[in-house]
Amino acid sequence: MVAAVIAAGCLVWYQSSRASAKPEASAPSEAAEAAQAKASAARSARPSLSVQVVRPEQANWPLELTANGAIAAWQEAVVGAELSGLRLDAVLVNVGDRVRKGQLLASLASEAVRADIQNAQASLQEAQALAAEAKSNADRARNLRAADAISAQEAQRSLTSEQTALARVESAKAQLAAQELRGRQTRVVAPDDGVISARSATVGAVVQPGVELFRLIRQSRLEWRAELPSTDLGRVQPGMKAVATPPGGQPVEGRVRMVAPTVDGGTRNGLVYVDLPASATQAGARAGMFASGKLAVGQAGGLTVPQTAVLLRDGFSYVFVLEGRHAGQQADQASVRQVKVKVGRRQGERIEVIEGLKDGVQVVAAGVAFLADGDVVRVVGGRS
Repeated sequence: MVAAVIAAGCLVWYQSSRASAKPEASAPSEAAEAAQAKASAARSARPSLSVQVVRPEQANWPLELTANGAIAAWQEAVVGAELSGLRLDAVLVNVGDRVRKGQLLASLASEAVRADIQNAQASLQEAQALAAEAKSNADRARNLRAADAISAQEAQRSLTSEQTALARVESAKAQLAAQELRGRQTRVVAPDDGVISARSATVGAVVQPGVELFRLIRQSRLEWRAELPSTDLGRVQPGMKAVATPPGGQPVEGRVRMVAPTVDGGTRNGLVYVDLPASATQAGARAGMFASGKLAVGQAGGLTVPQTAVLLRDGFSYVFVLEGRHAGQQADQASVRQVKVKVGRRQGERIEVIEGLKDGVQVVAAGVAFLADGDVVRVVGGRS
């Protein structure tokens, strides 16, 4: 009997223990649900960022090749003396001077040359006098021969003397012309318009033929020798526009004159010769400088967005695409999705998107630095 009472008491205690344990087990689950609901309410209560959205636009932009290269003289003329053994009497120009074709650059001592000219003039006068006498004798011999007063042999000697005298006159004229040429060569003149780029002439120095006295950049023209990989050379044609920017200077627009017919065997790069205008020096360009620039090789279409729509984060570019409105969101609210893109050309305030973005979608136009993937935004304008 006692055992039955004890068993009944244990059963009552076990059932009461189970009843009291059930609420304790369900308590954590209810707490989690409450926390989740609270977080959801907090997200809903968080104010949405007001944004404007735009659609990507197709644009036809120039295709450009970036290149580097040296600025050099278009053509550089070496100016020297044509006479030897004469002393430089005067040097009239310096480096940087602009000169005109035929302008006097330097002069040589010409006393000896003037004496040679005078001697040649005297020799010509003597030859002309002898020629006049020989002509008179020849005319008289012709008359006497016609009257049969002299023999044919004597008449022929007079005619031969006349021809010899005339030949000596021509020889004297040639000698005088040669001396006058030497006289002109004592003047070192500019062979073309241009600017003096180097000077080695010194007053008092005795010059020799072929020795450089000056260097002249013809017509003051410079060229940009842009270096391009061989794979890009075929895209460049004479006449195409190019822009070179010297260090610390302003961009200078030029035209492609020619593409080198060969490439460097080591680098596999070739040169593109770009003619620069005479105003290039005013923009800071100088021969010997190393300049960077671009060559316009045509046009191509592309998908573009405002540059403010692109976010640079961790070395990658992103845009935020507007998605549909979800349940619980207001009519002017929507979620945004962060999309990784690859960008290309830039022009003005727009940038080309090469990969990652489809035409027709809507992207956040500005303020993307304050957004994260999945954020809810309020569209205040630009949505279509």
